[in-house]
Amino acid sequence: MFSAFAGVAQARDSLGLYGDWGAFRDPLVPRCYAIAMAAPSALHRDYQPYAAIGTWPKRSARNQVHFRLSRKMADGAPMVLRIGSERIELTGGGGDAWPKDDSDNAAIVAAMRSATRMTIYSRDSSGRRFSNTWQLAGAASAMDAAAIGCAQLR
Repeated sequence: MFSAFAGVAQARDSLGLYGDWGAFRDPLVPRCYAIAMAAPSALHRDYQPYAAIGTWPKRSARNQVHFRLSRKMADGAPMVLRIGSERIELTGGGGDAWPKDDSDNAAIVAAMRSATRMTIYSRDSSGRRFSNTWQLAGAASAMDAAAIGCAQLR
């Protein structure tokens, strides 16, 4: 699984690996992020799906959630994240999704700390339903490591 991080982490500092999650710092931007690939699937994929929670200290942006989904989504297709007992509608397009607002962003980050997995459901550009799932063991530690790693980049 972590060999998949090699391309993402080139020219970046590794801050640690925690379960399926990695934490990295990119001092050139500067930014720090926790990232994980979605669970493997034998189904068709247009993209390699991942979830990332990023911090950009010079922009005062912290814990910003972003998802790269496995397929190009249909225009206007609803995207729903199920995490623990919560269901949160996302926004985005193409193969990308993110929370609609800061409140949803904060709710996702908080839920990631206690849930065991999260899954996004949507429809692809051919109208087929699909989902991507991430295991959350290690996510809290990776997010914390990224936040601490960026504290030095202010």
